[in-house]
Amino acid sequence: MKLSKLFKSTALALTMAVPFAMVTTTAHADGERYVLVSHAPDSDSWWNTVKNGIKLAGKQMDVKVEYRNPPTGDLADMARIIEQATASKPDGIITTLADFDVLSGPIRSAVDQGINVIIMNSGTPEQTREVGALMFVGQPEYDAGFAAGQRAKGDGVKSFVCVNHVISNTVVAERCRGFADALGIDLGKSMLDSGEDPGEIKNRVLAYLAANPKTDAILTLGPTSADPTIAALKENGMAGDIYFGTFDLGTEIVKAIKEDIIKWGIDQQPFLQAYLPVVILTNYDRYGVLPGNNINSGPGFVTKEALGLVEKYAGEFR
Repeated sequence: MKLSKLFKSTALALTMAVPFAMVTTTAHADGERYVLVSHAPDSDSWWNTVKNGIKLAGKQMDVKVEYRNPPTGDLADMARIIEQATASKPDGIITTLADFDVLSGPIRSAVDQGINVIIMNSGTPEQTREVGALMFVGQPEYDAGFAAGQRAKGDGVKSFVCVNHVISNTVVAERCRGFADALGIDLGKSMLDSGEDPGEIKNRVLAYLAANPKTDAILTLGPTSADPTIAALKENGMAGDIYFGTFDLGTEIVKAIKEDIIKWGIDQQPFLQAYLPVVILTNYDRYGVLPGNNINSGPGFVTKEALGLVEKYAGEFR
């Protein structure tokens, strides 16, 4: 089955001036309009998959979709973008909840004004209920980290470093905590605040491993931290020798899995995190139907033996 037909079948089955970047797909002038607001900076290519998700959903559901984000990832800017989106009176808003304290107010305001909201990617089902959103579509981060830690423990890992490039996103940090809890160790000094600059990430990883030579494993939280970590391990000669797992997928991550540098990548399926909310909101507006539960888009472990379509569509649909 062709990919576009597969997603179309999924849609049928469910039948259900602040600077910002925007991608718009217009189907017809009178159609519903949905705005997706993410916390991602322009530099984070992982979100291209999210953009592809809303584009295809907009086309298939015959609605207008917009993607907006703070160019530098500043959450105060994101809050203002949500307020701006609310003022434009869309039929629905899809947004990440990267920081509850900063973003819950603008999201509640949108809900209070009668706009349907779905939380995707970042946040929790509990936070979703608290802000009055319809549902959460994403990966339960602590559970995903715990599953990864159980896998690593079974492989003999007893210590690790979590390379966290989004330290301000407390929900994402739950991946590291879950990993540590599964190993039965205190996260403590195993959390490395790497920042988002590739060169700085590589240098900090090299420095950490030099200062902590008995580290058994590395956990990265996405391509932003994984790609420079791959470069660091190739530079210090540890590529393939240290246990290395990562969240999310991307071109370099897939290559590293094939080269036995990365043991596994956790796919939270960001395409679905963007695609499904558009389908759900459209059918809710048109027919009043709504799934009864939150939707877990992940985690799924991708290993060398199971790349298949993942490799073909990494960075595009996976």
